[in-house]
Amino acid sequence: MSFGNPTSASGVKALVFDVFGTIVDWRKSVIGELTSFGQQHGIEGVDWPAFADAWRAGYGSACREMSRGNGRFRIVDEVHRARLDVLMEKHGIGESVSDADLADLNQVWHRLDGCPDSPSGLTRLKSKFTIATLSNGNLGLLVNMAKHAGLPWDAVFAADVVGAYKPNPRVYSTACQMLGLSNDQVMMVAAHGGDLEAAALLGLRTAFVYRPAEHGGSGDTPMPEYASAFDFAATDLNDLADQLNCD
Repeated sequence: MSFGNPTSASGVKALVFDVFGTIVDWRKSVIGELTSFGQQHGIEGVDWPAFADAWRAGYGSACREMSRGNGRFRIVDEVHRARLDVLMEKHGIGESVSDADLADLNQVWHRLDGCPDSPSGLTRLKSKFTIATLSNGNLGLLVNMAKHAGLPWDAVFAADVVGAYKPNPRVYSTACQMLGLSNDQVMMVAAHGGDLEAAALLGLRTAFVYRPAEHGGSGDTPMPEYASAFDFAATDLNDLADQLNCD
């Protein structure tokens, strides 16, 4: 079932996208590389899905703290590496792996695979709108990811470009300003309600894309009721393209 009113897109010129979890399947990608890493290095007894979730959780907590102005600003690559080192030590495997191998493993976040609908859905949306990232990832990470996953961005807005992390209002406002558009001419697209709520407070339009399997599970749960609070709610990017009358 889709929510949304086509008139809600009136005047919209650009769509800006959350990336981790909305455009790329970070969990499946990271679990796959961790599993291969463990096999290559003879590491046994580690719950790699739980490891991936803990790695991602460390990123989230660090970004929330920095968005509040707490601590030195660090790019996501640094945040991910610091958290990886903690987890490796916790599981007693850090000393058995070279720093070069850990550095390469940390680059998994540059190699995330897109959700199945992402390349086709973004291409359709791009036919009518300017499309850009609005992510907490750093610029190099997002560019490498786009090349890996075939994501046809018109522009890449990254945390290190703005010097702040979502949901800091400066992140959303700066993207609109750099596009030369008013806030109500830009639509934020995300799978996370908090991201959309922060954008809506600044006057951006909002589109929720449901990714029920982002954190594991069967992925067959129905669209949540809170989705109706946003201008659009879609089951995937092609559904959103349909609602926005894209070819």
